[in-house]
Amino acid sequence: MALPGNLRRQPANRGLVSHCTHHHIVVFLLTFFSYSLLHASRKTFSNVKVSISSQWTPFCLNSTAPELQPYELCNSSHLFPNAEEAILFLGTLDTIFLFSYAVGLFVSGIVGDRLNLRWVLSFGMCSSALVVFFFGTLTEWLHFYNKWFYCCLWVVNGLLQSTGWPCVVAVMGNWFGKAGRGFVFGLWSACASVGNILGAFLASCVLKYGYEYAFLVTASVQFAGGVIVFFGLLTSPKEVGLPELGADEDDRVEEDAHRPLMGDDDADDDDRNYSIQATDTNDQPKAIGFFQACCLPGVVLYSLAYACLKMVNYSFFFWLPFYLSNNFGWKEAEADQLSIWYDVGGIIGGTIQGLISDVLQKRAPVLAISLLFAIGSLFGYSRSPNSKPINAVIMAITGFFIGGPSNMISSAISADLGRQDLVKSSSEALATVTGIVDGTGSIGAAVGQYLVSLIQENLKWTWVFYFFILMTSSTVLFISPLIVKEIKLLLHERRLRMLAE
Repeated sequence: MALPGNLRRQPANRGLVSHCTHHHIVVFLLTFFSYSLLHASRKTFSNVKVSISSQWTPFCLNSTAPELQPYELCNSSHLFPNAEEAILFLGTLDTIFLFSYAVGLFVSGIVGDRLNLRWVLSFGMCSSALVVFFFGTLTEWLHFYNKWFYCCLWVVNGLLQSTGWPCVVAVMGNWFGKAGRGFVFGLWSACASVGNILGAFLASCVLKYGYEYAFLVTASVQFAGGVIVFFGLLTSPKEVGLPELGADEDDRVEEDAHRPLMGDDDADDDDRNYSIQATDTNDQPKAIGFFQACCLPGVVLYSLAYACLKMVNYSFFFWLPFYLSNNFGWKEAEADQLSIWYDVGGIIGGTIQGLISDVLQKRAPVLAISLLFAIGSLFGYSRSPNSKPINAVIMAITGFFIGGPSNMISSAISADLGRQDLVKSSSEALATVTGIVDGTGSIGAAVGQYLVSLIQENLKWTWVFYFFILMTSSTVLFISPLIVKEIKLLLHERRLRMLAE
């Protein structure tokens, strides 16, 4: 008994290996490191929070100020009367950045589907690097300290950095199809964690000279990366004469290999021939609208789930070095280096979980299992002893179960959603859908950063972790309809295979 085409499993790496060229490798590396550099500049801010809060408070209230500035300049940097208010403002800056970043993602996704992705990405990287330089380096060199100026710069930085993720995911979606997408995107989505590690390393190396040099180094590297992207990135295979994904419709094997996981297996042939896009005789298909993208199956549910999960993931990103320094009394440079283990866990988690989802050809059940383990790991990490090796191990485990699902939703699943049958595998939906998912996630993360600072100030760090557990549970709740649907499909496929044997 022959199995239906949608139940015949293809080797996860078959299409990938047979169509991989040196252009694919170059695109993988350029998009990987371009977003890594964007994240490195963000990580710098979280890594120097202790130094900045010391700089912004009176000389008599902190012990690090003499190392950061001459005594006669102390009064000029008194933005806040005490460290608590300085920390609260730093949390406010995180919130401001993420809100502007979220708004920018919705816009950047639409812009990326209509303009050249290489131009948009390069412009965002170079312009953001200049803003980071002004924020952290130039203001310190000029001894110019102003809360409103900092807020305005961080709003602009959020808008500019939002050009990164929709563009790099769209470019990757243009070059890599469904075959092995979970593994490829799981490995590739480690770019954020690698950027965090790079940012922590650069900051810890130059922090002894002053926090302004940490901003200077990361901004310089990011600007250089933007120039390289402008001259070297190929946004789609057609730029070098290679066929686009899904172009060979007569080859059924390749059609099965590139059909996205998000397609409805129960739909009839008439439904599969329907498309949101009108028939276009031009070679370049039209980009779908924002509301049309929101109506695609799974987009809203995954967006809401990602809002909760990104709130937790970005809280670790923004506050982990500060938590280690504040809660355990470890030196800031040591806390920066130790925080790397969370990202290491996320890299491994995203790759392994993406590979498992390729084998199952289902994403939601893999996410659910990982998030359930994440709840336990969060509870365990909240009770970590004052021991660096033990803390690092539990931190890596927590990153595995939280960072892994976060990477999958923001990359592989976003690509699946943007290449559904309803948009005829058009790449012109990829950036828009990615912007919606990541933009909604960033709104949740923005709210979360302010809540973390409030909870920490009033209820201490233990309650912050209880808040993380609540948000992780909410993530599972939002994708529960998709989990049930995909488990039913797995059981149905298993019954058909048993009948076919």
